[in-house]
Amino acid sequence: MRLPRMLSALLLAMATSAAAQTYPAKPVKIIVPWPPAGVSDVLARALAQAMTETSGQQFIVENKPGAGGTLGMAQLAKSPADGYTLAASDIPSHAISASLYAKLPYDVLADFEPVAVIARSPMVLVTHPTLNARSVAEFIQLARQKPGMAYGSSGNGSITHLAIERMKQLTGIDLQHVPFKGTIGAVSSVLAGDTALAFGTVPGVVPHAKAGKLVLLGSSFAKRFSQIPEVPPIADTLPGFDMGFYTALFAPAGTPRDVLQRAYAVTQKAFGNPRLKAVYAASAAEPGAMTSAELKSYMAAEVKSWGDVVHKVGLKID
Repeated sequence: MRLPRMLSALLLAMATSAAAQTYPAKPVKIIVPWPPAGVSDVLARALAQAMTETSGQQFIVENKPGAGGTLGMAQLAKSPADGYTLAASDIPSHAISASLYAKLPYDVLADFEPVAVIARSPMVLVTHPTLNARSVAEFIQLARQKPGMAYGSSGNGSITHLAIERMKQLTGIDLQHVPFKGTIGAVSSVLAGDTALAFGTVPGVVPHAKAGKLVLLGSSFAKRFSQIPEVPPIADTLPGFDMGFYTALFAPAGTPRDVLQRAYAVTQKAFGNPRLKAVYAASAAEPGAMTSAELKSYMAAEVKSWGDVVHKVGLKID
């Protein structure tokens, strides 16, 4: 009886390897757990189109918004682990959900296989010109002199909320949180002088800065970003401060390694597509550079670091 079992295992391995070599052999669905027309959706659709053109097989985006991105990721967790259902979601939201939600229908790390970072874009910390703070250090000094100033975010538990909470924990400054429905609302509150500080996107804040209506204090990446080289990293003042809008492609846990490697290869090839480059440039985004293994380690570190912030803030969604 032993030989047939060994033969079965060998045949299964051969079939899996053959399937991986021909991947994708049929249309691939990419779940976007966010509404249409948002940044994640725009970048995922540009990637899907480029992957379609470079692979010769259709990659189709399906929006599944709701519950801070967890509805779409729950759908992915229950999908067949064959590489034909993937999800494109931002890493911070996915990592934050592990500690933010009291009950999740999946394990953020154990139930998914990271494929690739498909895009990265920094957040930009902004304030109003009338506050006379022209750098992160100057704003910190101002906040110590005037404790209790308000800051805006795109909502409770969002990266724009918890990034400033992390900044507060690193500096000891006292700021009061005012949540808005989206980054636009938070930046608009700074423009109106209703709040003193907020994180925004590069396209959303640079035009206002050029018009003299906002001051760009710093970018959230550890190094200067190519589209705003004049803006210093926040890390220059607060060492180790490194975060931003990272979007990654995920597969269900148990997806064969060969299939993951093929999916990664198709993704990397798509980055050379001229149309994708144009969409990314307009969105102030760059392709990611991590391997799947590096992304897996990064995800684990993000879950831990954001979990520390969430616990200190005392946030929990039932």
